[in-house]
Amino acid sequence: MNPLLDFSGLPHFDAITPEHVGPAIRELIEENRKLVAELSSPESQPSWDAFMQPLTDAGERLGRAWGIVGHMHSVMDVPEWREAYNALLPEITGYYAELGQNEAIFAKVKALRESSEYATLSPTRRRIIDNDLRDFRLSGAELPEDNKPRFKAIQEEMSALAARFSENLLDATNAHAEWVSDEAGLKGLPEDVKTAARSAAERDGKPGWKFSLQAPAYVPVMQYAEDRELRARMYRAYTTRASEFGKPEWDNGPLIARLLELRAEEAAMLGYDNYAQVSLVPKMAESTAQVAAFLRELAAKAKPWASRDVAELREFARGELGLDTLESWDIAWVSEKLKHARYAFSNEEVKQYLPEHMVMAGLFRVVESLFSVEIQPDHAAVWHPAVRLYRIVRDGVMIGQFFVDLYARETKRGGAWMADAIGRRMTDAGIQTPVAYLCCNFPAPVGGKPATFSHDDVLTLFHETGHGLHHLLTQVEELPVSGIDGVEWDAVELPSQFMENFCWEWDVLAGMTAHVETGEPLPRTLFDKMIAARNFQSGMQTLRQIEFALFDLLLHSEFDAAGTRTVQQLIAEVRKEVAVIFPPDWNRFPQSFAHIFGGGYAAGYYSYKWAEVLSADAYAAFEEAAERNGSTLDAATGERFWREILSVGGSRPAMESFKAFRGREPSVDALLRHNGMIDA
Repeated sequence: MNPLLDFSGLPHFDAITPEHVGPAIRELIEENRKLVAELSSPESQPSWDAFMQPLTDAGERLGRAWGIVGHMHSVMDVPEWREAYNALLPEITGYYAELGQNEAIFAKVKALRESSEYATLSPTRRRIIDNDLRDFRLSGAELPEDNKPRFKAIQEEMSALAARFSENLLDATNAHAEWVSDEAGLKGLPEDVKTAARSAAERDGKPGWKFSLQAPAYVPVMQYAEDRELRARMYRAYTTRASEFGKPEWDNGPLIARLLELRAEEAAMLGYDNYAQVSLVPKMAESTAQVAAFLRELAAKAKPWASRDVAELREFARGELGLDTLESWDIAWVSEKLKHARYAFSNEEVKQYLPEHMVMAGLFRVVESLFSVEIQPDHAAVWHPAVRLYRIVRDGVMIGQFFVDLYARETKRGGAWMADAIGRRMTDAGIQTPVAYLCCNFPAPVGGKPATFSHDDVLTLFHETGHGLHHLLTQVEELPVSGIDGVEWDAVELPSQFMENFCWEWDVLAGMTAHVETGEPLPRTLFDKMIAARNFQSGMQTLRQIEFALFDLLLHSEFDAAGTRTVQQLIAEVRKEVAVIFPPDWNRFPQSFAHIFGGGYAAGYYSYKWAEVLSADAYAAFEEAAERNGSTLDAATGERFWREILSVGGSRPAMESFKAFRGREPSVDALLRHNGMIDA
C-alpha cells in the first residue's frame, strides 16, 4: 500500500519516498473529483450529513497527504523531493481552483444556508457554512463561466511562482560561503561559532573556517566579528540573495513582478480595487485604510524612541569605536558593543546558560503549569535523526502530539514555523487527536557539547510553541474551524506572541538554565541586566516591522505592477516615511521577503503588529494575576486563556474570543509598556 494513503495514524516517514507522491495525490484528486460530481448532482441533498460532512472528509484526506509532501519540501529540500512537489503542485492547485469555482457545489452550500436546517445547526457548523460561502466567492465561484479558466490559470501560476521564490531563496542562501584562512580574522567570534565554522570547512574537505548565510552562522558574524570587511561581505551577500546580482535563474525580481500582476488581475476579476482588499476579506481588519492608519499611528509613537536609539548608536560608534560612518553591516556589531557597555553583558554570555535540554524542560513546565497538561516523550518514524516527538496528556488522556525539528540544515528552508499534520475532529471511531510540526533553524550541537540557544532563540521556540498550542489544545470537533483553522489571519499570531512574554519572567527563565560548562543556574544579576536591556532599541525594532508591513500593504493596494515605479522605489519611499535606518541602494530585501511572496502573508504582514496588541493585552491578565499571587504561571488565568482563546479555535470570531477572555476590547497600552515606549 502507498504509505501516503494510510491515514490511520502518524505519517510513515520511514516509508514515504518521493516516488509515492504522484500516485497517491493523483488517486486522491480523482476520488475527490468523483465525490464532487456526485454531490453536484440534482439528487444530492444539501444537508450537513449528506453534503458537508463527506466533502470535509474527502478534503481532509487530500489535505493530509499533500501536507506531508509540502512538509518534506520544507525540511528535506533535496532534488527528489523538490521535483516530486513541483510536479504535483499544478495538479493540486488546479483541483482546488476547480472546487472553489464549482457553481453547483456553491449553490448547494447557499441552499443549506437558506434552509430550515441551518437554524438547527450548532454555531460552529453555521460558521463553517458562512466561511465556505465567503471562500467560494473569493475563489471565483460567481465569475462568468468564460472567466473561470483564466482565474484557475492565475491560481496555478501563483502557486508555482511562490514555490519557485522559496526555492530560489534557499538555493541562493546555500550557494554562498565566506572562507577565513587566518585565525586572526575570527577575532570577536564566540568559540562555538568558530567550532561550527571549522566543522563546516572540514565537511567540505578544506582548511580554514566556512561561514554560510544560514542564521546560525550569519547572525553571530554580524554581531561579533571584529573584521569589518568580513561583515560587509556577508551583509552584501545576504541582502542581495536571489536578486539580479546573482545567478539569473535564481533572481526573484521577475517573479515578484509577475506575482503582483497576477494578484492585481485576480482582484479585478473578483470586483475589488486591489489585492489588499481581497486579502482583508477573511481578516479582522475592516479596510486597507484602517490597517494603514494603525501602522502609521504606531510608527508615530515609535519614531521618537527609534530616533533616540539610532542617535545613541551613532554617537557610541563614533566616540568609542572610531566609526565616523555607521554602515548597515556595522549596526548589529555596534549594537552588541553598546549593549555590553551599557548593561555589562552579552548575548553570548546568556547563551552559555541555555542548553537545549534545560530550555525544552523549562518550556514544557510553562505549558504544563498554565494548561494542566503533561508533555511526555513519544516515539514514531521521523524525517531526520535530530527530530523528536512528544505527546500532550490531559486528565490521563492523550490530546495531541507534536514533532520538534530544531536545527538548521542546508536542505531546510530558513526561519521558524509551525505547521499542522493532523487536525482535531470527531470521527466514527471517536476523537481524532491533532498533530503539529514545530520547526526552527537553531545551531546544532558541536564538539560533543549540547546545543545552546540565545535568548532570541528561546523567544522563537516559545513563539512557535504558542502556534502549536493553538492547534493542539483546541476542543472544537469540526475540522474546518478546529485549532488554527478558520482563525482570522491577523489574530493567528496572538497565542504565539503571547507565549514569548514568559521568557522574560525570572521564575520561568531561571528554571531553564544551567551553564553548559559548570551547570550553574543563571545568576539573578545577569537576569536583571537582561531585563534592563529588554527594550534596548525597541523603537528601531518596531519601526523595522512597520516598514515591512507598510511596504507589503502599499505594494498590494497602491502599487501599479504595470507602471514605471519599481518595487525598489516603493520600499525606498516607505523607508523615507517611517524608517530611521537606511540600507544601501543595492540592498534587495524584497527578493527575500518570503512571508509575502513565498508564504501566506501577502497584504497581511501587518498581522504581526495587529496581533501583538492583542497578545500584549492578553498577557497583561497574567501580570495582574502575578500581582495577586506572585507568579504569571497562574493556572486559573491559564485555564481561562485555554477555554476562551485556545480551545475555541476558529469556531467564533477572534474579537469575541478576546473579549470573552479580557472582558473588553483590546488596548494598545500594554504593547507600548512592554516595549518601553511610555514615558516614565
